[in-house]
Amino acid sequence: MAQIQVQHQAQMSGPNGVAAGASGNQFLTTSLYVGDLDFNVTDSQLYDLFSQVGQVLSVRVCRDLSTRRSLGYGYVNYANPADAARALDVLNFTPLNNKSIRIMYSHRDPSIRKSGTGNIFIKNLDKSIDHKALHDTFSSFGNILSCKIATDGSGQSKGFGFVQFENKESAQNAIDKLNGMLINDKQVFVGHFLRKQERETVAIKTKFNNVFVKNLAESTTDEDLKKIFGEYGTITSAVVMRDGDGKSKCFGFVNFENVDDAAKAVDALNGKKFDDREWYVGKAQKKSEREQELKGQFEQAMKETVDKFQGLNLYIKNLGDSIDDEKLKELFSEFGTITSCKVMRDPSGISKGSGFVAFSTPEEASRALAEMNGKMIVSKPLYVAVAQRKEERRARLQAQFSQMRPVAMGPSVPPRMPMYPPGLLGHRCRTSLFQWSRKVSRASVLVDDVVLDLCNRPSSHSPLCRTRCLPGVMPIGTHLAVICKISPLTWVLAVCSLFPLTWALAYLGEMHLLDNLCR
Repeated sequence: MAQIQVQHQAQMSGPNGVAAGASGNQFLTTSLYVGDLDFNVTDSQLYDLFSQVGQVLSVRVCRDLSTRRSLGYGYVNYANPADAARALDVLNFTPLNNKSIRIMYSHRDPSIRKSGTGNIFIKNLDKSIDHKALHDTFSSFGNILSCKIATDGSGQSKGFGFVQFENKESAQNAIDKLNGMLINDKQVFVGHFLRKQERETVAIKTKFNNVFVKNLAESTTDEDLKKIFGEYGTITSAVVMRDGDGKSKCFGFVNFENVDDAAKAVDALNGKKFDDREWYVGKAQKKSEREQELKGQFEQAMKETVDKFQGLNLYIKNLGDSIDDEKLKELFSEFGTITSCKVMRDPSGISKGSGFVAFSTPEEASRALAEMNGKMIVSKPLYVAVAQRKEERRARLQAQFSQMRPVAMGPSVPPRMPMYPPGLLGHRCRTSLFQWSRKVSRASVLVDDVVLDLCNRPSSHSPLCRTRCLPGVMPIGTHLAVICKISPLTWVLAVCSLFPLTWALAYLGEMHLLDNLCR
């Protein structure tokens, strides 16, 4: 086990790293999450290990639904909270299949885990420090929910890890005491955990000493940059970027020794003209940082534009190919003052059949919407609506489609299989039923042909012919193949319930024929 040598003012702690005075019994859950499992660990192995501590109700190794391969984690449920707490204390970081397992309480609500509250990031760790050593170091500052060292595919430490405390006070205390301390002769950084998007935002706002300058004249040299920027502080390097032929690319970089001098140079020189060219001077950024900044600026500009024209801008589609900006403006000018009007076109200049019209007041836009929506223009009905952002339109359409979804039908009940007695009697029953069904099939085809022939004769006086003329009654010739497979007595009773007694007596003669054919 790795040993950590660090000096800090430790608090007295109880089981599981709960600081003295802290409420260690607030977790009443009996469910434990078990992570970092070897892919060959089975449910029975988990049960054998955790049943040594107390009565285990259930264990489960989570697996992929299709491949049934272990996902590397599982759950253990105890009968009482005391056994769960003892297992967390005793079995955490215990090797199973030569791999240390990581145990924490299972939280059904993922909001605590996803919020990042009390989560800290530690980097520049010695490679010999493992999960347990990191847990032991930070457990004196409060109750730890999760503790993990990042590892590569071979299980070697990447030199950084994460510790999530129960509350942010414990996390802040650990940061204050351990940030910048020497752990195994290496100075570590301990700070609040930031998601990637938050890290990129912070990186944009951080101080810098490398300055980017563009829109330079082709005659500008490295010495010119040093001379101009040298007035604001000590420069460690200055370079004008050139191509393979030595021709200036009209941009360059200047690196200051002091971050304050770099900021001062940016404030003073950005937008200033040299050789009749206006310089852009700013922080040298990575491509990802620059894209993030430009994206933020674009979204902000779009939001301001939408807010500015909220309720004033109309979207028109189904326009004829002959309608241009002037004709569109002429169509809508009678409803008020138009501030902008545009027909959308593809790169080749052909109309897309849609456009936008912006009015000076919401009342004018509402009047134009009411009058022009559905109006025939050049043999086409116009569609006019309030212009929306793409995100708003998508959200509205999704809401409409979700309301239109049909109600899910329950699973159909499978047909019940007939139950036959075993032995010779069952064999005779099955054989008789099979032979009877074959007779019924042949008879139903024959009778159906006869009845259809009777029903198609105009002069027929058969009750079957008159039946198909009754309102609400289906033609019997179409469904007689199905009716023939029903017991004759059941068929007669059904007819009697629908028709007068005279009709039932008329049917009995034909039913006698059907019964004989089915035998």
